[in-house]
Amino acid sequence: MMQKNYLPTLVLSFLFTCSLLSQELLTKQEAIRQTLENNLGILIAENNVEIAENNKSLLNSGFLPSITGTAGANYQRDDSTFEFPGQFLSDEEGNPIIDDAGNPVPRPDADLYKAEAQRYNARITADYVLFDGLGRWYDMKRLKEEYNLSSLQARETLETTILQLFSVYFEAARISENITVLEQTYQNTKNRLQRANYSFEFGQVNKLDVLNAEVDLVNDSINVMNERQLLENTLRDLNIVLNADLEKKFVVDTTITFINELQLEDFTAQGEQNNVRMLQANSNMTINDYTLQSAKSVFLPTVGLTGFYGWNLNQNAPGPFFPGVNVNNTRNFGLGATLTWNLFDGGRGITQVKNAKILLESQDALQNQIELEVRRDIANARGDFQNRLKVFELQQQNVITATDNYKRSNERYKLGQITSVELRQAQINLLNAQTSRNLAKYNAKLAELQLLQLTGQLLNVSI
Repeated sequence: MMQKNYLPTLVLSFLFTCSLLSQELLTKQEAIRQTLENNLGILIAENNVEIAENNKSLLNSGFLPSITGTAGANYQRDDSTFEFPGQFLSDEEGNPIIDDAGNPVPRPDADLYKAEAQRYNARITADYVLFDGLGRWYDMKRLKEEYNLSSLQARETLETTILQLFSVYFEAARISENITVLEQTYQNTKNRLQRANYSFEFGQVNKLDVLNAEVDLVNDSINVMNERQLLENTLRDLNIVLNADLEKKFVVDTTITFINELQLEDFTAQGEQNNVRMLQANSNMTINDYTLQSAKSVFLPTVGLTGFYGWNLNQNAPGPFFPGVNVNNTRNFGLGATLTWNLFDGGRGITQVKNAKILLESQDALQNQIELEVRRDIANARGDFQNRLKVFELQQQNVITATDNYKRSNERYKLGQITSVELRQAQINLLNAQTSRNLAKYNAKLAELQLLQLTGQLLNVSI
């Protein structure tokens, strides 16, 4: 009768286990690959790098000439009437005929002249700055360094995203292992309930042992259900990082390996040189130095070259005094050089140089501060990792002790030497030891990843 009451829970547990076995395994390497391909934050960072790469190209350097082409066309028409002596109406006696306004009346066949003219022109002009006080030279070097900085910022985004990925990935792994532990606890409690029922039927124990086992079985069932729901929520969080379908189901890899201690020592020793914050600080220092050098170019002259080639065509209609079409077709070209020296620009150039020097000094101070912070962070991360690794080792030993204690308690319970309450306490102690070990294992691995990030090796090792 008791077994029928818990049949739905057993069926759900079986179905959940079969579902896990049928789901795809998402390995750590596959999770990294999907994150690098699909994560939106990484995509934005890569776009910023592409923009910086375009900015540092020769097309944006100012070292190429500028070429301008112009063309024009013009059409003009003039209508004119030419009046000559004898072109007015006269009477038979030869006197001119006067209209009402008192003006002579022109002959109907007076000459009307329509003059048309077309003008066409085209011109190509090329300008080139031969020397600008080295301003564009340092601007070009600054743009290249800004590209380097953008790459470092993208690398920082990658490292942060990978760390975020595994913080969720390992949480899913921890919960998965906890579910296994809770299901084992549930199975042990179910076995205890069966023994209590048999013992009660044969009069060996009272009803209290059966009731205690029933209560414990319900609690264990609830714990399994809550942990499964927590796993589903965590998998959705993981799909957010992967930029995948929120309801996509998979299982994660629960195996954990730690980096060799000697290799970790080498990483730590070179941590300051490879730390992404330190590399960004160095890059910003270089950019500010190039900005200062470029600002000083205002004190030097600018030498430029210019050249042009032009074509003009003027075509005028024939007139009364210029018979025949008048055509003027000309071509011209020229070369020239200019020297411009802004002897005083009102003090703006001097102000820019002073400000650039101040910014360089501020960047130097910031770099020293970042260096101290990086040293501190690496030392703290190293100590935190060693401490968590030691805690994990102790928790492993604690699981061994708790397992042995539970086995002994179970045997003594079968012999009637301890009560079901004492057996339950041993079972809870084992459960707590196992879940604490799982937590300590993944905490130690995350601490190792944080140390690898600070030493600049997170993207260079196999996780």
